[in-house]
Amino acid sequence: MFRFLLISCLTLWSISAQAQVQILTSIKPLQLIAAAIQDGQGEPQVLLPPGASPHYFVLRPSDAKRLDQADLFYWIGPDLENFLPRLLTQRSQLSVAVQTLPALQLQYFGEAQVHAEDEDEHGHTDELVEHDHNHQPGTVDAHLWLLPHNAKVIAQRMSADLSQLDPNNAKQYAANLQAFSQRLDRLDQQLQAQLQPLQSKSFFVFHEAFNYFEQAYGLKHVGVFALSGELQPGAKHVNQMRQRLQQTGPSCVFSEPPLQPRLAHTLADGLPVILAELDALGSNIEVNAVGYEQLLQHLAEQFSTCLTSF
Repeated sequence: MFRFLLISCLTLWSISAQAQVQILTSIKPLQLIAAAIQDGQGEPQVLLPPGASPHYFVLRPSDAKRLDQADLFYWIGPDLENFLPRLLTQRSQLSVAVQTLPALQLQYFGEAQVHAEDEDEHGHTDELVEHDHNHQPGTVDAHLWLLPHNAKVIAQRMSADLSQLDPNNAKQYAANLQAFSQRLDRLDQQLQAQLQPLQSKSFFVFHEAFNYFEQAYGLKHVGVFALSGELQPGAKHVNQMRQRLQQTGPSCVFSEPPLQPRLAHTLADGLPVILAELDALGSNIEVNAVGYEQLLQHLAEQFSTCLTSF
């Protein structure tokens, strides 16, 4: 009798577990947003492993299987994960390219960056700075998850999709969405106050991935030291970059984990420059209901730590 009850309980647990909606996202920031909305009714999974670039990822057979089996799949869109469109034509379940959601606030490369003919607040031009070759002017800036407004729009879509597939738990998804939105509003006010004193500080990036966050909190990079593929710039170009840093004065140069470009130390050697990191993907953030807020908080802390040091 005990064995029968045990088997029955395990069977019921299995049915319940299988009833949970299986969410898969392309990148971790979308997984963090999904975790806030699905909290209590499942754990979303992510396709790209830590450290993988969404620009160049190659799926393994096991990844393709997970993609095929997910009930819901969320990705940014072809402007970020250009390896996905062909694969998604084979999926029968719902796939959502979040960059197509109508309520998003989108930026386009070339809008937020400093152009060669423009001068910054110090009177310096940007003609010696190499711009990001991966991001052509006029194309959508796909790093859209770094704007709190956009995160709320994505969360709204996830809540609606979950409620449709799992109507028995629609009230919880709605409550999770409301709690997420309220937490983001409070955090946004905190970050405004934290970063407002840093708006005049100069910094450079190696990857133009932070325009949305910069716009939200009044920050602005003064140049992009982007490399084309694995090619290293020649000595003349490195010297021009160093001159630009020298003209700017004390500043931060931000790279992204897991690797710091070898060029960073060459550029900073002997100059009043601090090398630091910004992690747009939240590689070390724990996946839970407040993970997305922790991603934004961590970015704010990374900016603050460096920009307050000079």
